[in-house]
Amino acid sequence: MLIRKQFIITGQVQGVGFRPATYKLAKKLKLTGRIYNHAQGVTLQAQGSPEALKNLEAVLKNGAVLPPLAKIKTIKILEIPALKDEAAFTIDPSDQAGQKTSQVLPDTSVCADCLAEMYQPKDFRYLYPFINCTNCGPRYSIIKTIPYDRANTTMADFRMCQKCSKQYNNPSDRRFHAQPVACTNCGPKITLTDKTGKIIQSQSDKVVSTAAKMLKAGKILAVKGIGGFHLAVDASNETAVRQLRLRKKRDHKPFALMARSLKAIRKYAQTTEKTEELLTSPQSPIVLLPKKPKAQIAPSTAPGVGTFGFMLCYAPLHFLLFDYGPEVLVMTSANISDQPLICKNDEALEKLADIADAFVMHNREIFRQVDDSIVHIIADHTALRRRSRGYVPEPIFTQIAAPKHILATGADMKNTFCLAKNNQLILSEHIGDLEDAEVYRHYLASIAHLAGLFEIEPQVIACDLHPAYISTNYALSLKNMEIMRIQHHWAHIASVLAEHNHPSPVIGIECDGTGYGTDGAVWGCELMTADLADFQRIGHLAYYDLPGGDTASKEAIRPAIALLFQAFGDDFNPLDFADILEPIESDTKKHQIILKQLQNGINTVKTSSLGRVFDAVAAIVGLGSQNNFEAQLPIALEAIAAEDIRDCYDFQITADSLLLDLRPAIRQIIHDKRNGLEVSDISAKFHNCLATALAQWAHTAAKRTGLKDIAISGGVFCNRYLTNRLVTALQNKGLNVLLNLQAPANDSGIALGQAAIAAHRLTL
Repeated sequence: MLIRKQFIITGQVQGVGFRPATYKLAKKLKLTGRIYNHAQGVTLQAQGSPEALKNLEAVLKNGAVLPPLAKIKTIKILEIPALKDEAAFTIDPSDQAGQKTSQVLPDTSVCADCLAEMYQPKDFRYLYPFINCTNCGPRYSIIKTIPYDRANTTMADFRMCQKCSKQYNNPSDRRFHAQPVACTNCGPKITLTDKTGKIIQSQSDKVVSTAAKMLKAGKILAVKGIGGFHLAVDASNETAVRQLRLRKKRDHKPFALMARSLKAIRKYAQTTEKTEELLTSPQSPIVLLPKKPKAQIAPSTAPGVGTFGFMLCYAPLHFLLFDYGPEVLVMTSANISDQPLICKNDEALEKLADIADAFVMHNREIFRQVDDSIVHIIADHTALRRRSRGYVPEPIFTQIAAPKHILATGADMKNTFCLAKNNQLILSEHIGDLEDAEVYRHYLASIAHLAGLFEIEPQVIACDLHPAYISTNYALSLKNMEIMRIQHHWAHIASVLAEHNHPSPVIGIECDGTGYGTDGAVWGCELMTADLADFQRIGHLAYYDLPGGDTASKEAIRPAIALLFQAFGDDFNPLDFADILEPIESDTKKHQIILKQLQNGINTVKTSSLGRVFDAVAAIVGLGSQNNFEAQLPIALEAIAAEDIRDCYDFQITADSLLLDLRPAIRQIIHDKRNGLEVSDISAKFHNCLATALAQWAHTAAKRTGLKDIAISGGVFCNRYLTNRLVTALQNKGLNVLLNLQAPANDSGIALGQAAIAAHRLTL
């Protein structure tokens, strides 16, 4: 007896070899039928004996024969009428109709099979820098719309040759329906040009060898990859790295590094089994690794931090460059300052001509520029610091199905936005800081593209409370929309709840630099009870007056004087602290002006910002006076903290109002600094003070509320030294800790929390 079943399958099932794998399985089980892509995923109709259909269902559910990149989310199975005279199993053309809910795949690194072929002289893709298959290669960066078919990608410009077409149409081949499939004869090509666009080399092997020689000679190259251009330079050449910093106008922020092998990375940084798994994963992110002492990397590569950001080659072109070039390359995003990543050839020549000495370009359009992702290990978990290439636009699935389409506009710093459709929260790639006009235009275009890709027409807009946020004003400018304004720090905690699918209330600890509070103050160290329906602030860092508004986030002298004024009272006189203050800011008149601001309440704002406390402590101990990039001083303070110190400074927690008071710690830091205690010990004692204080704070709240789950979020918790100790302290008190892992703990995660809160509110 023949029966026929229909399987409607959703998840990561397009562009990953799912249909050819299923085709092979159907042939093995002697089934007839068909399989095809559609806007929601894949539909499989299979006909055969009851036993064969039972085996098919079992294999699909346990995922035993799925391709490496395939991830099934749901399978809906229906029994349908059997067909007479059906003789074969076929892969049918895609169905373009219907509401689009199918996942779009992230870009992935080149696989081992393709690399082996690329280095096989007899293979017709020998040394071809765009080799790929269904298990690897570009996806999100080249797709214009779904379903994921070649005609809907930037590869539509390249007509397959006979050899490629044969593989593409052969169900038993690894490249069956691999949409970017191409070769030397029919696919994209690379060229090496000077800064005017004049071609230096156009023959592939000579492009690579000449470019590599230039890198060895200390030249700066702009190299077009999968998601955009990198600026590359020999990481062992201090003169070349300094020149890159000068030309790019990036004085302090660490550069990312790329190596060909784990063996090379191990020479310069400390790795573990977990970090090596990340480095070699299909996502191939930048992984933050502790520096090895005396590592032979140019000092200007990552000054003032304790880590290198390493990634392995992930595009075939990278491997070819390393065949001839230096062992380690700086590979930093090609942009001007913090503007969007450059991905177009003409724009690269126009904007990077004063930076790069030559350009390695190709003629495959990058439709969607995507920065490299950054991950680190925190409290023994893999956590994203920047969520982009390799991870976006994979949705975060929730238990709550949004009844309307939602756009969450995110924060202004480290912006991402988030779209909500049904039970999918689609967090965008890293966008950047919206105060830059180029970034803002990129933001608007990105919203339009991602919404169009998933056929999302927002009806509800979630945004921050801050009245001056660009993202908030954009939300308010949209007509005929339901607007939900959501408090910044609640959104941080909600981002944790969303990714953990945690519907119950938690104790939330949120620590960052700035966020607009419901009382008009600048919040930044908050204790709350929260779920996706509401939150209640039950404690905070005791307010101090911060002079100078946004300037105080850059000039450490401002929070330093503010905290000294708070800690030592009205008798505080900057002249008595000249030994502390003048190394931070030599202008003693400025000290007096800041003091008068504090005494008279002129251009000051009340704040509970823990981020500014970090700035002040870093400056007081002599680590710098300016944040030239976000959190530069706190990062430097973390980098020098002694691992073996367990002592901590004193603090107070007010019993009734749960106010956290760090005045005792500030006074003790001044004492230790004046008495010559090692800066590394001061840093450790300060970090330990915070870990102890926050754990005690949360434990007190847990006893009062009966809640045992603690969610922590905010940019301060990108600090591994602090977070590791806080998590241990909380767990030792019998509390369960939830961290940001899929979404960054900093403001890049805000949009996810906004979307989750909005989706929940719509169901009430």
